[in-house]
Amino acid sequence: MEVILSIDAGTTGVRSMLVNKKGLIVESAYKEFPQYFPQVGYVEHDPIEIWTAIEDTITDVILKFGSQPVAIGITNQRETVVCWDKTSSSPLHKALVWQDRRTTNRCAQLLSDGVLPKVRESTGLVLDPYFSATKIEWLIKERIKISNNVAFGTIDSWILWKLTDGATFATDTTNASRTMLFDIHDLCWDHDLLRIFGIDIVNLPDVLPSSGYFGTTRNQLTLKSGIPITGIAGDQQASLFGQAGFNEGDAKNTYGTGSFILLNTGNTCPDPVDGLLTTVAWSLSEANRNSVTYALEGSIFSTGATVQWLRDGLRIITEASELENLALECDTTGGVFLVPAFNGLGSPWWDPNARGTLIGMTRGTGRSEIALAAIESMVFQTRDVIEAMRTATGESLKSLKVDGGASVMNHMLQLQANHLQVSVSRPASHETTALGAAYLAGIAHGFWKSLDEISDLWSAEFTAYPTDLGEKDEAIYQKWLLAVRRSLEWTS
Repeated sequence: MEVILSIDAGTTGVRSMLVNKKGLIVESAYKEFPQYFPQVGYVEHDPIEIWTAIEDTITDVILKFGSQPVAIGITNQRETVVCWDKTSSSPLHKALVWQDRRTTNRCAQLLSDGVLPKVRESTGLVLDPYFSATKIEWLIKERIKISNNVAFGTIDSWILWKLTDGATFATDTTNASRTMLFDIHDLCWDHDLLRIFGIDIVNLPDVLPSSGYFGTTRNQLTLKSGIPITGIAGDQQASLFGQAGFNEGDAKNTYGTGSFILLNTGNTCPDPVDGLLTTVAWSLSEANRNSVTYALEGSIFSTGATVQWLRDGLRIITEASELENLALECDTTGGVFLVPAFNGLGSPWWDPNARGTLIGMTRGTGRSEIALAAIESMVFQTRDVIEAMRTATGESLKSLKVDGGASVMNHMLQLQANHLQVSVSRPASHETTALGAAYLAGIAHGFWKSLDEISDLWSAEFTAYPTDLGEKDEAIYQKWLLAVRRSLEWTS
């Protein structure tokens, strides 16, 4: 049986999977790695710990399967910056994670300097510490002695470098489009933005199509040399691809550490939209001659992170799987709202100074009401983004495909369907991000011949169909918007 190896390097752990031609995962291994919080607002990873987790999971699946993959796909947490020495391949600093907020003041300064219009027009992004540019600038100013031998890359570039034993320093268009340094129209590094942030192009990776040839494995623990790496995409774009969201108007939401809603806008890059990001969804070379697909994105910072807080911070649950049953112990929250702005708010608010708010409590408020408020926060934040997308495109959403850890909660999906007034479907395979990386690699390799062939592999495990949203439910949502406004600009 021929298989594709998919490496899914997330925010809290790494999963390696082997995918066959039927789109089935035949082997899988997962390993967590720690996050580091050296001070308030700082979030870091150790790149060596990430790579060790990748080596361990690859070894696990290859030994269990008994043979080598024909090609490799990579998907990764986006915006996180790794810095290493090109000669020694040694990291020069801990990786600065997408959740890191240390450059909040710098972003505010850039905003006051009038840089935002340039950023919006060229990159489709907003000025926020979420993205890579100010992280790289901070490393250059505060920690790194810069030279031509210094490499700055997102996690995919680091993995690619290690898999090829330093032979390939590259990234793909989706990850590049999240750095706040990449012109998404001309598909190249923006020299004006490089100058603003003091970054030399020699320290950045080459940018290649998401589905195409990146290099081959060399000197690996378990993988033989010469296996082609033919697919790379940031995790959210990979998820849209794995959900077979190939047509204009297709949309997906991943309820992961955060929630990320992507709407396929086709081959034309849309104009910037207030509250939303414009991003490269993917680019294909072998299968479709360098065609580029774009997407509107709403980035919500806290979904699974909220569940982790309930478990590890408040300790009202001991396992994430307990949340839904606990929430179902009550009929309503009794007017309680949880706005999980632990690291600021993303789309459509984009306020790094917002902070978490638990509001509306009485003496009757208990664990179940807070649990339900947490679930409703996932539903309401997604509606906030979808409403902005509807306004931007003038089109109503036809349906929504979902994945990620929290998508196992059928009650949450039903609430989501009600508030969006569209069907919400969870696929039979929950690992759509890893499948997306495998599909991108497989299309370039010829493992799958067409996007239609991949579309035929998708099927729904569960679909929630909307019921009428009553006046009471709409009033609750309007109260949610009031709670959000209470959380804004808290630290400014």
